[in-house]
Amino acid sequence: MVLSRVALDTGRRSTMAALANPQKLHGAVESCFPGGRERRLWRLDTLGGKLYLLILSENRPDLSALYRQFGGQEPPESRDYAPLLSRITAGSIWRFRLTANPTVSCPVSAEQRGTVRAHASVKWQEKWLADRAEKHGFSLPEGGFTVTGSRWLRFAKQDGEKRRFVSLLSVTYEGVLQVNDPERFTALLTGGIGRGKAYGMGLMTVMRGGVARV
Repeated sequence: MVLSRVALDTGRRSTMAALANPQKLHGAVESCFPGGRERRLWRLDTLGGKLYLLILSENRPDLSALYRQFGGQEPPESRDYAPLLSRITAGSIWRFRLTANPTVSCPVSAEQRGTVRAHASVKWQEKWLADRAEKHGFSLPEGGFTVTGSRWLRFAKQDGEKRRFVSLLSVTYEGVLQVNDPERFTALLTGGIGRGKAYGMGLMTVMRGGVARV
């Protein structure tokens, strides 16, 4: 696995147009790889006052076209993700950041599939993540994580000859976690969590540090 980072130039018209429509960024990410389209995880991050595009992929991307279209003066970077994944051990404690699309399926009837709705309140957004921790091999200390931001993404998507409008709630979490099942947690880091992965959601990144009282 390879984790890449591209600093985006928010003064460029092309960048602002892509930020307004995640479908454009999704296409730009996929164009960095040869062959057919596959689902790669990506996310927008603000670090040190700069906006970055993070991409997690199985193969090293060619970021040249994306950089020419959206990048600033800082050159893009790609790093092997294997050294970090090798440090995922049972009981290890990590600080994390996650941008996700917390949703719930509301049943309509026994014959019809439920309607998917976003969790709009912080209380239910936090519960959404807490409820999925055990399944994905980690535990969260009480009061050890928080929602640091949320915003609605509304954009048009072309499905063949049909044009439809998409509304997704993007929620960012930060905090401390403890790994209980390294295999499941590694699968989360490399495969993502929740819906909306094509539109910049589902990617969790971690760094060592913090104290967990689980």
